[in-house]
Amino acid sequence: MPTWGLVVETTVGTGERKHIEAHVVAHVTGTREEALAELERRARSHSPEHPRSPQRRRLLRQDDGFLLVVDGAWQSFGTRFTVAELLEDSAAPAAPEPVGTASAGPAAPPPEPAERQVERYADGVPVKPAWLGRDDLP
Repeated sequence: MPTWGLVVETTVGTGERKHIEAHVVAHVTGTREEALAELERRARSHSPEHPRSPQRRRLLRQDDGFLLVVDGAWQSFGTRFTVAELLEDSAAPAAPEPVGTASAGPAAPPPEPAERQVERYADGVPVKPAWLGRDDLP
């Protein structure tokens, strides 16, 4: 059974700072129709932060989801609800590789020794810079 990601792309900010942010709000394991039904339920009950004083609300169906357009007194704000099949998730627990099969990709580098392992943010950048605490620097 495939896993579907429910993606919400919404307008945030106002004026020149207005931009779109995307979030995967849930996963649905099942058919595409089941995922679309859950997505529609979420789209119908969604209450966006902007506009503060909504004048008109329109929910439109698309092939892969829904588009919610809310008109305010001065501006319109859109929220797109999309269903997409999950193909890969770097945060998912790794499944054990079957015994006797070779991996298709290049071998992973050996882990760093315990004394050299450093705490890193999700994007791989060290939390503590390597130069911090060195006495051989000016």
